[in-house]
Amino acid sequence: MKQPEPVGSGKELSPAPDITPLLQLLGCVHPLSPGVIAYLRKHVTACTARKRKLLLKEGTLCNHIYFLVKGAVRGFRREGQKDITTWIVVENDLVTSIFSLDDRAPSIENIQALENCELLALTYAQLDELYDLYPEFNIIVRKLLQKYYADAERRAFIARLTKAENKYRHFLLLHQPLANRIPLKYTASYLGMTLETLSRVRKKFTSRV
Repeated sequence: MKQPEPVGSGKELSPAPDITPLLQLLGCVHPLSPGVIAYLRKHVTACTARKRKLLLKEGTLCNHIYFLVKGAVRGFRREGQKDITTWIVVENDLVTSIFSLDDRAPSIENIQALENCELLALTYAQLDELYDLYPEFNIIVRKLLQKYYADAERRAFIARLTKAENKYRHFLLLHQPLANRIPLKYTASYLGMTLETLSRVRKKFTSRV
């Protein structure tokens, strides 16, 4: 099995990146004060991550939260020689290990770029400072955590389904744009089935169209 590239193989893009997409995402959650906007414009940095690069390695401390401007990223764990994909996100979403970032504990998962990615990054220290300086930012993060908890609940629901067809049907309902974008081996791992089973199920769905 080809191993992921090591952490740190990306590069910074610019010290003053365009953070408009990030501001739009956060602004949809809760109105942003001029102070929050100014802080983000000053502190957010841009970076790239090559395909297969690890943004975070299992067992290390997560020190960043990323906004994915372009590309696709997955979270996964290793059991022996087997990768188990736990989540997949694409552009215009946030990426981090909430457990590691919030608890300041070693991560229990890896985070890997599935495509060449462009990201905006904020450090844990900067995020913590935002909470102290601008109380309204706590509201934004609370609402975002509610969203990601709901996403985790949906993933748990799919994992509890026993029939492969039902798993894939719910995957299409939630993640239709990923169906032909993400390599099938990662989709199969995410759904808890073999690549052969997923290929068979996809053929059934295609034949019904």
